[in-house]
Amino acid sequence: MTSLDANIVIWLNGLSGNVKIFDDLMRLAASDYLMPLVFSLGMLGLWFSGKTPAERVKYQLTMLMGISALSIANVVVWLFNIWLERPRPFVEHGDELNLLFYPPTDPSFPANPVAVGFAAATAACTINRKFGWWLYAAATLFGFSRLYAGVFYPTDIVGGAIVGIAIYGFTTYLRRFLEPLITSFVRLMRGLSAA
Repeated sequence: MTSLDANIVIWLNGLSGNVKIFDDLMRLAASDYLMPLVFSLGMLGLWFSGKTPAERVKYQLTMLMGISALSIANVVVWLFNIWLERPRPFVEHGDELNLLFYPPTDPSFPANPVAVGFAAATAACTINRKFGWWLYAAATLFGFSRLYAGVFYPTDIVGGAIVGIAIYGFTTYLRRFLEPLITSFVRLMRGLSAA
């Protein structure tokens, strides 16, 4: 599987350098700023969405679970990185890759930005399917751009997506045990006019 992983990233990254505008778009999509901003603004927009007060509370509770999933996904990826230190593609195949991004120093598997993106998209999809699919597309583009840039393997992207989706499922399960606290927090935010 590792050789297939390497072959895919080398082939895909080998397409870079041919069309400057596409390379620039991939650099923009792979940046540490654009997609996290898209996910954050998307979740903020959903926090204030809802046509009725009951629907709005439902959106806010779901976005709170999404924020929790983002935090827990970061911890899970960190634990994976301690347990499994997989080098980045540019470390193992640097002479065959055209690195389009700064060289991250943390391990490669699973892809943390993809885990965060898929956790946000899954949260959004549970309350607004159409918008959620747009966030899934953004998370997929985020992963693809990092693959194209030579900083992740395909299995890193798939692993990150699985972690993000699974952790959101875990937070919704955990919500049952923390329910009075979560609802009280949303009421507090509404009382402070922040919801």
